[in-house]
Amino acid sequence: MTSIKVWDPFIRIFHWSLAAGFVANALIIEDESKLHEQVGYVVMALLAARIFWGLIGPHTARFAAFWPRGASIREQITDMATHRRRAHLGHSPLGALMIFNLIATLGAIGATGYMMTTDMFWGVDWVEETHEALVNWAWFSIALHVSAVIWESRRTGVNLPRAMITGRKRIPDTLNLVK
Repeated sequence: MTSIKVWDPFIRIFHWSLAAGFVANALIIEDESKLHEQVGYVVMALLAARIFWGLIGPHTARFAAFWPRGASIREQITDMATHRRRAHLGHSPLGALMIFNLIATLGAIGATGYMMTTDMFWGVDWVEETHEALVNWAWFSIALHVSAVIWESRRTGVNLPRAMITGRKRIPDTLNLVK
């Protein structure tokens, strides 16, 4: 088993803080409360910090290091279909697509949430409906993300949740590493 440092502390704290903020606002905190709005601002600040870190952070945190390309996406799907097991140093191409999906979705949730606090958009039905639809899309995406992480962890033998806690991927010596 080879242990490789992959996720820096910022990425790990961002990931779990974002998850906690979304769950708190979607399930626990009353929608009309001031706390819901404040947690929304925290989530937006986290997203802004992640985008910044994606430009200047360490290699595995940089968007350029895992930008999904058609060929790499097809290659990962082929790997899954043919039962070829390979480990990705950082995010896999399909994982990268999910990251960009979630950043965009949560950003749009924040934008529509903010719009609902302004005089111009307060009480406008399409803004609230869009906000709610985006939250539903986020739940679907999160369910797909968690399922894929569990499935890929079992398929490859790389414990991805542990890596997001410890910052290190433990890769079986039998796997080829895709950088």
